[in-house]
Amino acid sequence: MVNLEWYRSFKAIYENKTLTKAAVVLYTSQPGVSLHLNSLEAYIGKKLFERTSRRMVPTEDGKQLYAYIIDAIEKLENAEQHFKKTSKKNIPSLNIGMCTETFQAIVEPEVPSLPFNLIAKFGDHSDLIKDLNNGILDLVITPKQKDPKKTQIRYEPFTKEKIILVAGSKTNLDIINKYLKFEQWSDLEKILKDNIWYSASNEMDHFRGFWFENFKKRLDFKPNYILPSISSIIRCLKNNTGFATIPDFLAQSAIDAGELKLVWEGKVITENTLYFATRDDLKLKKEIEVIKNIFKNKMS
Repeated sequence: MVNLEWYRSFKAIYENKTLTKAAVVLYTSQPGVSLHLNSLEAYIGKKLFERTSRRMVPTEDGKQLYAYIIDAIEKLENAEQHFKKTSKKNIPSLNIGMCTETFQAIVEPEVPSLPFNLIAKFGDHSDLIKDLNNGILDLVITPKQKDPKKTQIRYEPFTKEKIILVAGSKTNLDIINKYLKFEQWSDLEKILKDNIWYSASNEMDHFRGFWFENFKKRLDFKPNYILPSISSIIRCLKNNTGFATIPDFLAQSAIDAGELKLVWEGKVITENTLYFATRDDLKLKKEIEVIKNIFKNKMS
């Protein structure tokens, strides 16, 4: 079944003659509008516009399609205006991507006060960057960057996340603290390996990196529990026993509440740089700046 947004993008291009003007009308990005048009043409198997350097000229098939759908699209748009509980002013929608935990810790508390609509997507960082490049997302928070020379994506570093070793509040740390104090690294490695460990399926790189940086060995044991997310790890460890390596800003509130213990920041600090990723043809600049400022204020 055809996505309704494909038809809306087609209508906007037809009436405004260019992808850029259509994107402005729809409060979205030009690559997003182009993607919708390409998808619609691929679905129906017909070319709907002739692309020139200055405008989009509808083909005969495009003219026929417009005449066929315009009444239905306008009726749906009128229904949306009639029933939605928002102001008469068009409100832009910002599409952002990041990991679930980052959204919950940083953005979620601010959502009710945002002066625009927000659509958040969670997933693997590489998949989110693909969506950004295709115009589906407007902003991605990521700890990884691709070569800027080979992409239209721009990366702006704004903070670092520190990977720390934490334990549940009921974990006995007497011997471990002794080994840390006297820098008995071999003994520390052995006792840590003999304990209960938690990790997340999409965050094993944190675990491997922390272990290698501090013991100069590859991780040679498997966590007891591999969970869907860091949030799951924190909930399982709260007021319990066991260990995990997680970003400091995600653990801080549980540490402050006494539900987790900060065990060790490492003899070598393990850090990841976090980036704001956007496209060259940046749209919704004001809205993106609002999200950026939320991160900068909370993670500075």
